[in-house]
Amino acid sequence: MKTIIKLEEVMMLALGIYLFDQLDFAWWWFVVLLLAPDIGMLGYLFGNKIGAATYNLFHHKGIAVLVYLMGAYIAMPVLQLAGIILFSHSSFDRALGYGLKYDNGFKYTHLGEIRN
Repeated sequence: MKTIIKLEEVMMLALGIYLFDQLDFAWWWFVVLLLAPDIGMLGYLFGNKIGAATYNLFHHKGIAVLVYLMGAYIAMPVLQLAGIILFSHSSFDRALGYGLKYDNGFKYTHLGEIRN
């Protein structure tokens, strides 16, 4: 993956950290919850198609932004937190080369094939 894309994702992670800092939660919440969206990988227990769908649901930045904005609109900080965690986690993953999944296997992503 190109360095510029990785840098872009790192900057989006920085945005997530900044937005988290604007909320009234202890910092340990960010650390503890940052890997929570990987629960979407459990879908792979039911095959590649379901796995890709559940993984992508928990790693889609558009959904993350909608969750955050909904929380801001209805003044529900816990929803804002959920959106920030989803967004930050997705940015972190993509900076490492893990993209949205295709349904032919975990290692096939929109960023290219994951190499071991």
